[in-house]
Amino acid sequence: MTLPQYLLPHHFASRLVFLATRLKFRPWKNWLIRWFINRYGVDMSVAEHASPLAYPDFNSFFTRALRKGARPICDDKDAITSPIDGTLSEIGCIEDGHLFQAKGRTYALESLLGGDKALARSFADGASATLYLPPKNYHRIHMPIDGCLTAMMYVPGRLFAVNPRTTRVVPGLYSRNERLISIFDTQAGRTALIMVGALFVGGIETIWTGRIAPRLHRQMTLWRPEQFAALPIALKRGEELGRFNLGSTVILLHAPGRIEWSANIQPGGTVHIGEPLGSIIPDR
Repeated sequence: MTLPQYLLPHHFASRLVFLATRLKFRPWKNWLIRWFINRYGVDMSVAEHASPLAYPDFNSFFTRALRKGARPICDDKDAITSPIDGTLSEIGCIEDGHLFQAKGRTYALESLLGGDKALARSFADGASATLYLPPKNYHRIHMPIDGCLTAMMYVPGRLFAVNPRTTRVVPGLYSRNERLISIFDTQAGRTALIMVGALFVGGIETIWTGRIAPRLHRQMTLWRPEQFAALPIALKRGEELGRFNLGSTVILLHAPGRIEWSANIQPGGTVHIGEPLGSIIPDR
């Protein structure tokens, strides 16, 4: 049921999970990891460390690395590849300033982007894809295209669950939840990768900042690249960008007329890191 989520203290509950998943007490963490693997059917054969006992705490298991070669990256230089292992929730075009959330539901692009009108205009009539990371999946996020970071914005919000059942019934879910928006300059123009927080998500991290959420002071924050120690922040397609410390959703936005999605991928399908979702439209 979704109704209790409106009443639940989202951030307090998520902070308790944050603490519980970092306990290093062996009986607790070993039991929790084994229970989780059995409950959700986690495939440990693709993990760098296949043994559940190899992890010092549950969060280390949840953010586990993949073994080398487990996810080959498409070598087509014009490909836009999946940034995650998970499920393709929605894919298509941004129409009249709105994106599809689920059947019969849309939400506003401007709201998703923290009310930034100029940023929203740059993606109007562009392309979008929403990708969900179920609990059993690998939870690191990788670049879908070569890019250089130009800005990053943290937008505070609620922490509704982002599973398919909740996305069908909670209006404007992705624009209501806490999220981190990273903007990149790419060969396909401006690209946004949005990491959406969710109920019990114990943290959102990037490789250049470390942990961004949870935050004690939940207020909108904008960063420019010059505020980061390592300059420039340029990542190749397939390189790790960040991670969720418990599962959630990633939304990709692309500028209009710059990419086209593959005709053979449909919402509800399984995707893996490095698999092509679409391609760059060549200059004419």
